[in-house]
Amino acid sequence: MSQTRTAPLVRGFEVVIGLETHAQLSTASKIFSGASTAFGGAPNTQACAIDLALPGTLPVMNRGAVERAIRFGLAVGAEVATHSIFARKNYFYPDLPKGYQISQYERPVVQGGTVAFLLEEQRRTVRLTRAHLEEDAGKSLHEDFGGASGIDLNRAGTPLLEIVSEPDMRSSAEAVEYAKALHALVVWLGICDGNMQEGSFRCDANVSVRRPGEGLGTRREIKNLNSFRFLQQAIDAEVQWQIDQIEDGRPFVQATVLFDPDTGQTRAMRTKEDAHDYRYFPDPDLPPLVIEPEWIERVQAQMPELPAVMAERLQREDGLPAYDAAMMTQSLPFARYYEAVRAAGSPAKLAANWLMGEVSKRLNAEGRDIDAVPLVPARLAALIARVVDGTISNAGARQVFEALWSDAGAEVDAVIAAKGLQQMNDAGALEAIVDAVIAANEKSVQEFRAGKDKAFNALVGQVMKASKGKANPAQASDLLRRKLG
Repeated sequence: MSQTRTAPLVRGFEVVIGLETHAQLSTASKIFSGASTAFGGAPNTQACAIDLALPGTLPVMNRGAVERAIRFGLAVGAEVATHSIFARKNYFYPDLPKGYQISQYERPVVQGGTVAFLLEEQRRTVRLTRAHLEEDAGKSLHEDFGGASGIDLNRAGTPLLEIVSEPDMRSSAEAVEYAKALHALVVWLGICDGNMQEGSFRCDANVSVRRPGEGLGTRREIKNLNSFRFLQQAIDAEVQWQIDQIEDGRPFVQATVLFDPDTGQTRAMRTKEDAHDYRYFPDPDLPPLVIEPEWIERVQAQMPELPAVMAERLQREDGLPAYDAAMMTQSLPFARYYEAVRAAGSPAKLAANWLMGEVSKRLNAEGRDIDAVPLVPARLAALIARVVDGTISNAGARQVFEALWSDAGAEVDAVIAAKGLQQMNDAGALEAIVDAVIAANEKSVQEFRAGKDKAFNALVGQVMKASKGKANPAQASDLLRRKLG
């Protein structure tokens, strides 16, 4: 890895993890045919003759899929191959209509690259081995068939970009943060919708353990993990299983395993194949994929500002801490919302605090994404402005925020007036309240003068109570300190 660090140990073992991630590309049609890639169609209604490999049909490469692969390669700093080839990966499974999968093996379209992310506010970098184009298989259905299985070939031929990492990760937490960063990147680039529930983004985790200083251990691959929570649980369960086997003297072999979220355990599905088991050979129906330098240049010119680049800019230009900048660039809609709040006049740090605080809290509670937020950026900026100019307190601002969230047409000043939240800025009136609180709380005054800070907080609370929450807490504190000496 690009950083020197001590790997955490689990029961005295070092964990070694690599991920293979399948990102479904956001094309309207399949990788080698014109059939639709839309999700949710009735079974076997979106599989055409080419997808079914009927005699006499020939695959034709989807230009949009190639362009999305180029975009990804540029984003991770990889080499985009000007010449790559497609191969047939031969194996039998009922949902694979051809009896082989068209993929890339020896010469993938994207080679190398890195993905960076934060783990516990520390920068991590994972190297990528490759990213290659391939077609998806169909889906086996095991319910509602009276003990039999059904086959839905709607997904057959759907374009995938398989992104393979080096075994650079040393904990399930690190693997999850890498997967989240990769997920955010492909969505940011617009090459994948990232919908994990629909299978648009799913991970296979290669896991092994070893004692410090030893070579790589026997790895087992956990297949088709479609949530970050399951990814972490599956890796943790597999690590414990492998350590148990080693400590008990029970050898195990390289295998493909499944994770059962109900039991929290992994179970072997089949012995893990090696490349030679698939009998790869170049697909005779597809010519080499040639990507001219001019095509790469056109894609480069259309690339959005990358999240890492934007995060560095927000640190440099807006003065945000690294963590805040990373949070503001967690997705392109989130970044655009932040920049819109800034453009409406809000100070950078306050805008970031509100987005990481109240806005994220409500979005999480309601299961919404930032692009479905009911509060327009200009109104959030107006609310922040009223905190900055002392019109309302932070507590009052939260009440205004709730009202704005519930009523998209509400105006900040109107809500403040209707709820009577304007802070007391009359120095004479505030001084009278402070004098009355000091006179009525002699015990707290004496305790404060004796060095008890809690007594001072109690006096501030009494001022806020007497002013019905309208006193400016900072002004009240300053005035109290002056009068108490």
